[in-house]
Amino acid sequence: MHIEFLVEDSSGKIFLEDILPRIITDQSTSWRIHSYKGIGRLPTNLKGKADPSKRIILDQLPRLLAGYGKTPYVDAVVVIVDNDDRNCREFLAELISITHVHCPALSVLFRIAIEEMEAWYLGDRQAIGAAYRLVKQSVLNNYNQDEICGTWEKLADAITPGGSSRIKAEGWPASGKLKAEWAKNITPHMDVDRNNSPSFCKFRDGVRRIAGQAS
Repeated sequence: MHIEFLVEDSSGKIFLEDILPRIITDQSTSWRIHSYKGIGRLPTNLKGKADPSKRIILDQLPRLLAGYGKTPYVDAVVVIVDNDDRNCREFLAELISITHVHCPALSVLFRIAIEEMEAWYLGDRQAIGAAYRLVKQSVLNNYNQDEICGTWEKLADAITPGGSSRIKAEGWPASGKLKAEWAKNITPHMDVDRNNSPSFCKFRDGVRRIAGQAS
């Protein structure tokens, strides 16, 4: 079994590199992780050609899935994106529609972090506490899991000096660097079976099913 993982940014790749060996324990399963430079949007014409030099995940997705559908050694593809402020059901339906056009025989799993991947860190507060000594519990206590609320800002307000307002004032690429730092520092402490994020649990369980490890 070989699985290709596609994720929208470099912090997501750091996260997957650390967490996947604790989700996929079958030594016969192999995988590769590919990160992109943002989410973008699906092209209006799903059969149109995209510029491969533009590493934006949704822009490239029809072309990528078509290619994987013709690659003999690829058994499955897992696509992980944030829904941001999109309607999750409509977004998922839109993603699934690509497979009907480009790779009807390929096993493709779409998993959406609600609202952002930082929700998956917030689903394991013990991991946050292990990674960062000073945590504002009052901020965490005001967070409802997988809520559309400005998730990365909430985590920044809880553990980063100056909070999200300082990071926003610094401008790009401060937020990207911070998200990569969180992925590097928090992920090693995460317990994949105690996470309280429903979207993380759907990701974990879906990957286990594909790898033949369904519980």
